[in-house]
This record gives sequence, structure tokens and C-alpha cells, in this order.
Amino acid sequence: MPSKYGTFSSELLAAVGEATGLFTWPVEGSSEWIKRQIYGKRKKFVYDNLYHLKQKGFIKEISKNGKRFISLTQKGQLEVLLAKAMVFPQSNKKNWDGKWRLVIFDIPEDTKDKRDKLRRLLKQNNFVKLQASVFISPRPLSRDAVAYLKQSKLIEFIRFGRLDELDDDNILRKKFGLLS
Repeated sequence: MPSKYGTFSSELLAAVGEATGLFTWPVEGSSEWIKRQIYGKRKKFVYDNLYHLKQKGFIKEISKNGKRFISLTQKGQLEVLLAKAMVFPQSNKKNWDGKWRLVIFDIPEDTKDKRDKLRRLLKQNNFVKLQASVFISPRPLSRDAVAYLKQSKLIEFIRFGRLDELDDDNILRKKFGLLS
């Protein structure tokens, strides 16, 4: 998201996604995030962010029994899943199984934005570029990342591999801190 609609919009989108069913608007919930974030912001700021999320197609407003609710659209669900997938869990380098994880992709030019998201996702998940559409890591891709790839239908353009050995991998071992 653009910097004007950065962290707060992302957190707001995640909060809407975590709400069971529909997210009540105006906010009546009691979650800690709502108390800390929404009530601490100017009303216009919150509404501007909601408007932006609605314009981007991430949320929709629903009226039910005289109340207003906000829910995620399918595009919004994908965005929340992508945000979760971008958080790479730190792992112990000593537990490396000696196998390299390889991701090879060929995404059509008409979906360049998805290809760029995939590259960002791989980099966030500790993969490095080996060649133009080939990334490598000593760790597998996170479950959230794989779930995002499946739901976004990018998985059909991607191949995964696990290599037992790779010629002259000392540079990669050094890059990932795997040399003894």
C-alpha cells in the first residue's frame, strides 16, 4: 500500500480479517488492537483509511438489521494472507538439513504485479535470487506463503524443488551463515 496508507491500513485490514463474521462499524468490539489503534486516532484518519481500503477493493460495507458492518472481499482476504506470508519466522541455522529449497517460476507478462509480489514474498521468506526466475533458500517456504500462492492461483506457474547438493555452494552457505 502507498505510504500514506501504510501500517495503519494494513493493521486495520488484518483486524477486519480476524473478526469473526462481520466487523461492526462504528467499532463496538473490545479487542486490544481496536482499543489502542482506532480509539487513539482521529475519526477522519480512520475513515480515510477505510475509504482507501474500500476503493482498492479490499473491504465492502454491508447493512444488516439496521447496523453497518465491514467485511473483507476476496481481494482483501488475499491481501491479509499475503501480509501473513511476508512474516518469515526466524529459524535456527544449526538445524539445517543440508538441502536447498528451489523455487522456479514463469509468470505471464500480463500479471507482472503478481510476479513482483511473488519476488517480494520470496525475499521476505529468506530466499535469494539465483537467476532471473529462480530463487533458493536453505529453508522451506512458510505455510502462509504456500497458502497465499494457492489462493492467488500463482501456484500453477511455480515449481518447487529440494536439492541434495549444489555445485560450489560456498557463496550461498556464507550468505545464509551456514559455514562452520
